[in-house]
Amino acid sequence: MVSALLFAVLTWQVAGHGPLRALDERLGRAVANGGLPAGPAGFFADLGNTAVALPVLSAVLVWAVWRGRREARHRAADGGTPPRWWLPPLAAGLTAAAVPALVVPLKLWLARPGPPQMAGAVHEGFYPSGHGATAAVLYGLAALLLFRGRRRTADRRPVVPAVAAAVVLLNAGVGTGLVRRGYHWPLDVLGSWCLAGVLLAVWCAVCDRWSAGRRTAGTQGRPAGLPQTPAGRQAGLP
Repeated sequence: MVSALLFAVLTWQVAGHGPLRALDERLGRAVANGGLPAGPAGFFADLGNTAVALPVLSAVLVWAVWRGRREARHRAADGGTPPRWWLPPLAAGLTAAAVPALVVPLKLWLARPGPPQMAGAVHEGFYPSGHGATAAVLYGLAALLLFRGRRRTADRRPVVPAVAAAVVLLNAGVGTGLVRRGYHWPLDVLGSWCLAGVLLAVWCAVCDRWSAGRRTAGTQGRPAGLPQTPAGRQAGLP
């Protein structure tokens, strides 16, 4: 909800030539003409290309399919209902496809001119940033799939914050590189991050709601309606 509301506010400012847009363009010129190294900025900006981000997500999708099928076989062998292992990878693919389906019409509708360095560019509209949205959504999906695929054990705890920090820093580098090289205004990047937040939240909600299966009765607890005995309570049994 926060991402959706912030995206609506930013889009309103860009479309209505509000004061935030004027401040954004001054900041964008300052960053583009600043002292940040152009070489590393260009490298990070290129990480938002589909040709770079899509293979990364595709590799994680293959791993998620393999991991999901293996878990489903183990769950079925234990007598439980297998999870819908195919749902998270399928939803991730559809979410990735939703990025250009949303970004391109928004760019054409708003038709925001780009920074001075992009004068005469063949494409129309620069808000929201396609590179920014691609990096945030595809790398974010890859990280979320990795999180879901790891068992909830102690060895997962140090991995989750490390991967999350890496994704955040990577997207910060992509956004800074896009502004430094004059490919986008800062609000273009920020708007794409807000849009990515909405898409990733929808993916998480869908997977959490419909992908889990039912484990065996032994792992679920005592059968319904069966009271807990004093002996079981003392032993810590369900």
